[in-house]
Amino acid sequence: MASITFDTHEFIKTLEKAGFDEKQAEAVALAFKNAQREAEVATKEDIALVRSEVREMEHRLKADLIKWMAGLLLAQAALVATLVKLFS
Repeated sequence: MASITFDTHEFIKTLEKAGFDEKQAEAVALAFKNAQREAEVATKEDIALVRSEVREMEHRLKADLIKWMAGLLLAQAALVATLVKLFS
């Protein structure tokens, strides 16, 4: 997973403007940065990779399904031909 950039200095300044003292603002910024690092966030690249893998799997499944259907169709035709010969 790719990391997300985070401007701690700007975050601390914002907290200080909201009434936090410097120590509190730094502690909150550190806690937020640590939580963000531990979180597994999907990026656009991650989502694109999953989409391409799903698309590839869909194509493989479709090909397998067509093979099975063709095989069953041939088996059915052979069965019908055998039954016609047997009962005629």
